[in-house]
Amino acid sequence: MNFNFLSPVSDFVLAHNELLSVQALGRKIKVHSAQHGIPDLEDVEIAILGVLENRNDLNYIGESFDLDEIRNAFYSLFPGSWNVIIADLGDIEQGESVEDTYFALKETISILIKKNIIPVILGGSQDLTYANYRAYDNLAPMVNIVNIDSKFDLGDSTKPIKNNSFVGKIILDQPYNLFNYSTVGYQTYFNSQEEIDLMDSLYFESYRLGQVSHDITIVEPVLRDANIVSIDLGAVKASEVSANQKMSPNGLDGKEICAIARYAGISNKVSSFGIYEYKQSSDDDMTAMLVAQVLWYFIEGVNYRIKDDDFSDENTYQKFITLIDSEELIFYKSIKTGRWWIEIPFLSNVNNKLKRHTLLPCMHQDYKDACNNIVPERWYKAIRKNSI
Repeated sequence: MNFNFLSPVSDFVLAHNELLSVQALGRKIKVHSAQHGIPDLEDVEIAILGVLENRNDLNYIGESFDLDEIRNAFYSLFPGSWNVIIADLGDIEQGESVEDTYFALKETISILIKKNIIPVILGGSQDLTYANYRAYDNLAPMVNIVNIDSKFDLGDSTKPIKNNSFVGKIILDQPYNLFNYSTVGYQTYFNSQEEIDLMDSLYFESYRLGQVSHDITIVEPVLRDANIVSIDLGAVKASEVSANQKMSPNGLDGKEICAIARYAGISNKVSSFGIYEYKQSSDDDMTAMLVAQVLWYFIEGVNYRIKDDDFSDENTYQKFITLIDSEELIFYKSIKTGRWWIEIPFLSNVNNKLKRHTLLPCMHQDYKDACNNIVPERWYKAIRKNSI
């Protein structure tokens, strides 16, 4: 395997790690070091991958950064009752160009996913999500992306890619592999009406900050259907992070972002997870610890994954049928986990790429709404998207 793009974890972090309790996470994970090289990835399920690239940040002024404080914070935490094996593969440094960094990230993610290892990307600017997406070109026929962000990041796709416009590139660049894009925690005043209208016209999903804060469970079905989860730390409110990281007085709080990370981890479909827009500063401790805890909760979720979305055995699920305006809606409930799905009927001319989307994750509330003659919005958008 070609991991030539990776530089080892710094000696500073490794020295700090030696001072930790033998029960700490840092003493239990496999680490890429200058002395021992890339660790053996046999049985590894999660690989941490730093990417020191921020040149496509709209506000880039030449500053560099490292991830040492995040690693120190993460290594110092104690694991839960986990069976999952974790490796820290070190960092991808800036390439000669941003495109070189994209290529290195894409190749590395592709290798890891082929080995059934979930890459956890700790990055600079969020445009790295584009490289993450392109890693799936030869891995999956269609891809679902969930972006935890205060903005849609659609931007102007005719201009060079930036951290506020990478989604536009994902939508328009060939090959066209994007099936669904969802934004969780967006704040209306940070998005133009044109972008909001475009999200609606493409039948993409968006969940306002108020909706998420009112009931965090609404994001679980969205994350259950995601392949890629990308977190912009700018979605977190200013009081939760360090001075240089502050984005907005409103945003997700620490508990909410950790709950979202755990939902992402529990999802059987999520195969890559990224945390972006980390801005290093002298008072870095709070942001570093928050990122470390988000990481912890994602791993906690992965450890408790349960396979329950194979409905070939009728003894493993309950089936419910409702009728709305002569339209038959079929729901499935897993006996093992209590999670719900709704069946999506496909038109005969629909591209074969979409066949795997015949069951759409949903909530019990969607079934109750259907019983009251209310069409579930996720179902409606999926139907409309498939008929385009």
